Amino acid sequence: MMRRKNGNKRYFTRMGTRKKVHAFVRVKPTDDFAHEMIKYGDDNKSIDIHLKKDLQRGVVNNKQTDWSFKLDGVLHNASQDLVYETVAKDVVAQALNGYNGTIMCYGQTGAGKTYTMTGATENYKHRGILPRALQQVFRMIAERPTHAITVRVSYLEIYNESLFDLLSTLPYVGPSVTPMTIVENPQGVFVKGLSVHLTSQEEDAFSLLFEGETNRIIASHTMNKNSSRSHCIFTIYVEAHSRTLSDEKYITSKINLVDLAGSERLGKSGSEGRVLKEATYINKSLSFLEQAIIALGDQKRDHIPFRQCKLTHALKDSLGGNCNMVLLTNIYGEAAQLEETLSSLRFASRMKLVTTEPAINEKYDAERMVKNLEKELVLLKQELAIHDSLANRTLVNYDPMDEIQIAEINSQVRRYLEGTLDEIDIINLRQIQEVFNQFRVVLSQQEQEVEATLRRKYTLIDKNDFAAISAVQKLFSKKGRCRQPCEWQGFGGLYLQDPADPVLQGGGCQRAASAGPGDLQH
Repeated sequence: MMRRKNGNKRYFTRMGTRKKVHAFVRVKPTDDFAHEMIKYGDDNKSIDIHLKKDLQRGVVNNKQTDWSFKLDGVLHNASQDLVYETVAKDVVAQALNGYNGTIMCYGQTGAGKTYTMTGATENYKHRGILPRALQQVFRMIAERPTHAITVRVSYLEIYNESLFDLLSTLPYVGPSVTPMTIVENPQGVFVKGLSVHLTSQEEDAFSLLFEGETNRIIASHTMNKNSSRSHCIFTIYVEAHSRTLSDEKYITSKINLVDLAGSERLGKSGSEGRVLKEATYINKSLSFLEQAIIALGDQKRDHIPFRQCKLTHALKDSLGGNCNMVLLTNIYGEAAQLEETLSSLRFASRMKLVTTEPAINEKYDAERMVKNLEKELVLLKQELAIHDSLANRTLVNYDPMDEIQIAEINSQVRRYLEGTLDEIDIINLRQIQEVFNQFRVVLSQQEQEVEATLRRKYTLIDKNDFAAISAVQKLFSKKGRCRQPCEWQGFGGLYLQDPADPVLQGGGCQRAASAGPGDLQH
């Protein structure tokens, strides 16, 4: 179990078992499917790609023409229902048990990522993963009356390496607005300045989703007339408190639903102007994402380059973190797009090498812990009072001692040390602790009294100051018959007795036992 603290809350993460990232492939339906080049395995968990040799390159051609990719599932001509049941349902269900989850759609422009994630708004049957996830969350909440569960959502857009809040109620008015930043703390990665909205019912969540979709940046593209030009992360935050248990523990989780902008080859897309600039940023961030995936798959790598771009930094918790992660790669099944399809499948196979460690996120509220401890203290006092009553110990008091009681114990300790009291009355543990404390107090007072007495009778100099000792010895030898003043060491110094002291005048150097504990030396 890993513990983290923040303010008045403590965070605990139950460490889970490591597991591989699940990678699925969804093939976009087409009438021009390349049956000779793309083959599915019998178990629908592999794809084989075959390219015909280019005879124009000559008879001897060592260029690779065959590839095989192992996956967790291939979704061909699959409905939106089947896609959600296969890819997302378990991840969402585990989120209500305290596990973080991430579902990411990756692929070429126009391959169906946004359709898979959000679906077609004009047809309820064709709704995507995101609205279905919201629906599942609220249905599961209704099935758990024993828990008080709150849901919050946020919608982040990363466009040209800039962060935008798709649910912000404040319009952007220029550079005076404080830009959002990605920061890290012991609880993970979060976006400072990103608004998080409380949703008490399913309709509220859908309203926020539709508002965010309206604010997304799209552009016409040769591959897709409504091409998404940004990466978007819709996050569902869940917090669950038990209604039946009065403890201070509760669980939290979040589900990141990531719709990545499409990768594209600039030569094929024919992009220019603003669209070309957007494509450059998109390809650059996806390249950094792939570098991070390759590094995560290499067990020998210590450093993972998450901070190369906003996308990888924002997804640091999801990539190799403590969450259930699923990658859904969208590809074309046409021969004309086979090169981009190969690139997407390579990304999926690399993602399968990444391991995560799903863990339950538990939080402990310090304020509630204090209240529960106070209640427990009252109950224990009542139970102890009943126990004392049954044992005929009615005079026992377990409350903190007042000044009069402490003074009485101090008096008993002094009399015990002086020998006028044979034993000290002990009734409970609190009194034992106070007796030891008063022993310490009395000892300290006696040491101070002894040192004060010595200071009145003797001159204290530093025993390591040899020049001062020599000078005093010469001075004393001139004033009295004693050639060397008497010494007594204690309390960190050297005490020298004046020869004019009555003890010395009465008959020379003597043991000044009455001056305090210790010996006087020549």
